[in-house]
Amino acid sequence: MRRSSRLDRIPPYMFAELERKVRAKRAAGVDVISLGIGDPDTPTFVEIVTAMQGAVADPSTHQYPSNRGRQEFREAVAAFYARRFGIELDPETEVMAAIGAKECIFNLNLAFLDPGYVALASDPGYPVYTGGPLLAGGEAVLLPLKPDRGFAPDLGAIAPGDRERARLMFLNYPNNPTGATVPDGLFEEVVEFARRHEILAVHDNAYSETTYDGYVAPSFLQTPGAKEVGVEVFSLSKGYNMTGWRCAAIVGNAEAIEHYWHLKSNIDSGNFEAVQLAGAAALGPDLDAEKAAMNEVYRRRRDLVCDALAQAGVEVTPPKGTIYVWAPIPSGFDSSAAYCEHVLEQAAVVITPGGAYGASGEGYFRISLTTPDERLLEAVERIRRL
Repeated sequence: MRRSSRLDRIPPYMFAELERKVRAKRAAGVDVISLGIGDPDTPTFVEIVTAMQGAVADPSTHQYPSNRGRQEFREAVAAFYARRFGIELDPETEVMAAIGAKECIFNLNLAFLDPGYVALASDPGYPVYTGGPLLAGGEAVLLPLKPDRGFAPDLGAIAPGDRERARLMFLNYPNNPTGATVPDGLFEEVVEFARRHEILAVHDNAYSETTYDGYVAPSFLQTPGAKEVGVEVFSLSKGYNMTGWRCAAIVGNAEAIEHYWHLKSNIDSGNFEAVQLAGAAALGPDLDAEKAAMNEVYRRRRDLVCDALAQAGVEVTPPKGTIYVWAPIPSGFDSSAAYCEHVLEQAAVVITPGGAYGASGEGYFRISLTTPDERLLEAVERIRRL
């Protein structure tokens, strides 16, 4: 059986491999605690589930969905952006439903990259930023995110040839995996850079609703000129405990969204409209208190983890956003993968190696906060004992 050669360009998906290892350990009777994938451990908010139950019973959701997304969902996204970010979006041309952020980001590569062209990708970053360009026949050029720059890419350091071949740029703040918030002036710099080099800037806005210590995350589209050069992918997965629902939207530049629609209408038939109606219910102001309560849970867990790591001598900066803690590996290990393998084998705890997110993530590991407090405490204590 001959597989496509394009699969040779990408490694197996990191979390699929982690899940395989965990299953093998648990099958052998080992009590494994997974702090790997960022999948909320608490249920989707009741109001969203109730809206979904009603939408499933509505016969209007049982047929093929609209390619652009159900009107109620697009209007709810536009209303949310106006209320939350002060951004006016036309729900007819500047908002489109997506089957989760991962699908959307990958398909943007198909819509905008040809062989010989590149996507500029945050490093470390979500693996689809680099895997997507390769599967689309293009290339990924890494933008190192370094602590001394506040995890902002140095756009001035991009090689002239890469600037000229670039058609996409992937950014993400609050940032996965580092937890960094957007440095002052970066979005303005991105708008100018994208305009000068005719690049579509893509901001992966997966964590704007998951923040702490009074920090309020901005939208990229709040930046003057951003809508002229970019789009934002807004996901309900993390902020609303809806990872399994696959509900997201792409918003911003109307021409870019039209190209995305052109591609998508030839690939799939859109996401189930009952899910979209549930997403519309999620985006109203009635759930702001639920989001705040969920963030308080994550803040408590963040402090718990950071305090335990500090007691173990690990230097860690508590993040103001995301559901992750990013920390340096201890001395004595050749790589982050070696350290994480050691933790799995000796402590039966899954953490993810920073190097899996890109070359600039080497030397770090990521802990997800999506585990109940008592199990999280036990996991960190196991790590501390090592």
